[in-house]
Amino acid sequence: MVAPPDNDVLWARALHYAHSGSDSGSPALTGVSLGVREGEILAVTGPRGSGKTTLLRCLSGQLLPNQGEVWFNSTPVHTMGPLVRERLRRDRFGWIDPEPVLVPELNVWENAALPLMLRGTPRRSAKSAAHEWLDRLDVGRLARKRPHALSVAERQRVAIARALAHAPHVVFADEPTATLHRADSAHILRTLTAAARSHAITVVLATHDSAVGALADRTESLLDGRRVHTVPLPEKAPEGEGRAACSLSV
Repeated sequence: MVAPPDNDVLWARALHYAHSGSDSGSPALTGVSLGVREGEILAVTGPRGSGKTTLLRCLSGQLLPNQGEVWFNSTPVHTMGPLVRERLRRDRFGWIDPEPVLVPELNVWENAALPLMLRGTPRRSAKSAAHEWLDRLDVGRLARKRPHALSVAERQRVAIARALAHAPHVVFADEPTATLHRADSAHILRTLTAAARSHAITVVLATHDSAVGALADRTESLLDGRRVHTVPLPEKAPEGEGRAACSLSV
């Protein structure tokens, strides 16, 4: 194994992953390599089914690739045991799902403070950190309500607060605004990216929406489980041919 570059907080090399039991014949990832720099907001774009979620799950240690390597801060994630990877996800990573998944028995601030309390942070400190992020996301007034009393947009704001409250090194956001109206989506994304930049948090954001990708520092695209880049054709095309763009695997 060769360690990744020093300025890459995340680094993946030649990732291959196929979902067990799949009869589609198309693996989720085929030879994907990329690096993510410290404090960078990286958008992973592509149509649904292109492998974005699988890539984020491999980078975060939720899935082990069938082949290839994943490194976090020069430590090989792909060789860690299940308990070590679970601790890594709890302490160093944040995760945001497409739909907010909150614990119904806990109120809003307890949901936001959950990662802190799971790692033994005193209740008073955990509550303070949770309230800070809930206020930033304009849901602090709802701190004592239960999830069932919130709208979908409000629940997603709480989920984002939960992902940020324990000061993670990396936040993985898997289509975080997929279920929201455009106005809510824009506000939440601006808040997330501003918070990440102000706290030097690295963000890996999966999206099929080009407008979402525009908020990132850099974009990587997937198509059919492969990393691709788009090369525009020359402005003057031969007679009878229209202008287009060509996606190339790399």
